[in-house]
Amino acid sequence: MDKVAVLIPCYNESKTVRKVVEDFKRELPEAKIYVYDNNSKDGTDKIAKEAGAIVRYETRQGKGNVIRSMFREIDAECYIMVDGDDTYPADTAKELVKAVLEENVDMVVGDRLSSTYFTENKRPFHNVGNVTVRALINRIYKSDIRDVMTGLRAFSYKFVKTFPVMSKGFELETEMTIHCLDKNMKIKNIIIEYRDRPADSPSKLNTIPDGIKVIKTIFGFYKNYKPMAFFTILTLLLTITGLAFFIPVFIDFLNRGVVKIPTLVVSVLFFLCAVQSLFTGLTLDNIIKNSRQSFEMRLIDCERELKDRRDK
Repeated sequence: MDKVAVLIPCYNESKTVRKVVEDFKRELPEAKIYVYDNNSKDGTDKIAKEAGAIVRYETRQGKGNVIRSMFREIDAECYIMVDGDDTYPADTAKELVKAVLEENVDMVVGDRLSSTYFTENKRPFHNVGNVTVRALINRIYKSDIRDVMTGLRAFSYKFVKTFPVMSKGFELETEMTIHCLDKNMKIKNIIIEYRDRPADSPSKLNTIPDGIKVIKTIFGFYKNYKPMAFFTILTLLLTITGLAFFIPVFIDFLNRGVVKIPTLVVSVLFFLCAVQSLFTGLTLDNIIKNSRQSFEMRLIDCERELKDRRDK
């Protein structure tokens, strides 16, 4: 088992991967540096090997697929995940490791938004998107996450071995954040400096499509992780809509003694949907509670696994 593993997912990062590997080797000489090449066509893997990284391959395209393989294959007491585009300096690496190994933090968030991100990043829609996503998650989960989309994080063994990677692409960071919040794991924000990508190293992000995926991920996980709240809101909306159809029918009946059957049927259908929505929320909420109990037991198993691996 590694003490510290640095995980670098890469797709066509030949311009920057050498510097990223060398920077982290300098800051964390005891760490193992893993570069997972995701079908690069520009020799990223060869450059990473020359720089001293352990290179592995993931042929399924997408950052989520790469991280899934990394988390399954690598065992370490502390993991650092960093993008291979040289936008995140390595000088906070020791602080990230300390938070995990000495403070028992499960996920350390490298906070770009509190430092240089808005001056370095030249894509205004990315700025708006980062702020919007952060506000949504903090609002929904009553949290204080400073940077949801950051590509520099550190994780504990418990987090990595209990995190079910569902996303395939760049919505992965959002998924990580929501999972950590929902499972009441320990999170710490550490402010980091951010620098924009070199001019000859274009971003792989597509602002609008990837932004839509992230928003869908947030609301999808809100439904899955907080079904009672989600379906209560849906129940209220269905009830209000049903009332909007029913009240005119009722007033017309009082005034003229006439009932508009089609409108009444529509209103009843909305009321029935509201009842079904409420019971769906109650059922799923009970399932989620049982799932959380199982997750707590899994955490205990992870702690035992980690202790056994350390003793060996």
